[in-house]
Amino acid sequence: MQMTSRRDFLRSAGLLMTGAAGWTASGYAIPIGPDLQFPAQPWERLAVSSWPFRAFIESAANHDRDPKQPGMDLTGFPGTVVTHFDLRKIEPIGDHFGSTSPAYLETLNKAMQKVGVTIVNIPVSVGASLYDPETAQRGMAVENAKKWVDIALTLGSPSIQVGIRPVGSVSPNVERAAESLQRIVDYAAPKKVVINLENDNLVSEDAFFLVKVIEKVNHPYLHALPDFCNSMLSGNEKFNYEAVTAMFRHAYNISHVKDSEMSPQRRLFTTDIDRTFAIARVSGYRGYFSMEWEGDGEPYGGTKKMIEASLRNLGG
Repeated sequence: MQMTSRRDFLRSAGLLMTGAAGWTASGYAIPIGPDLQFPAQPWERLAVSSWPFRAFIESAANHDRDPKQPGMDLTGFPGTVVTHFDLRKIEPIGDHFGSTSPAYLETLNKAMQKVGVTIVNIPVSVGASLYDPETAQRGMAVENAKKWVDIALTLGSPSIQVGIRPVGSVSPNVERAAESLQRIVDYAAPKKVVINLENDNLVSEDAFFLVKVIEKVNHPYLHALPDFCNSMLSGNEKFNYEAVTAMFRHAYNISHVKDSEMSPQRRLFTTDIDRTFAIARVSGYRGYFSMEWEGDGEPYGGTKKMIEASLRNLGG
């Protein structure tokens, strides 16, 4: 009778994650963390998010489309970024995808290949809250996140950002959110797709809540996505910089660059972009900076301003 080695058994069972796993004492495969090779040149570390251009992008899920503005399918976004900004990295929002069908993803892939563009991250909505008291709701969110992990793999994106939506009057819950994210990263790690959490809103995505969740899960494929200005919506400058500092301590491959943020009440909050880049440097962050301009005026000029400020701070 031919003997099967433990390694052969794990490989046949689909438990051996080549290049992304170590071994426990009992022989089970565990992820040892992503190993992305980040560029050193400042210009190559910059990406452009589709969020500032949401008024233009045609998609059934994009509720910010302004019919008074000329329309653009997401497949046209890579070429737009190259033409207007001479950059080759993008961060497309999940709600901006015209479809998630294989045919559409293939079209988007071809559009990127044509102009030499790659994706650095995909921010996605998952349809429910990761800390919803209802098990079925959390399960739906987890399954939707898994679908986006597969889409990221198809498009060559190294990561997705999973949004954590609020649940009525229910307080954010570390244990439930961590349990949901554990299931997501366990699915994403063998595929080498990083899961990111952004300090987006001040309730369900408060920076210090996210840090607690990240530390609770304690997984090499779960990281923070620091946004330069979202936490300034608190109106507390000290809180904003402390929040950004906490997020950069857990960041890996992506952050959002902006010097202002518009509240739902149309109040404009601003932050010191140079000070925030200094926080990133002190943290040792080596990943990408995605331009997510938010403010008064049109997005093309605002994005160019963010690019110039980024290059100034990165020495480009």
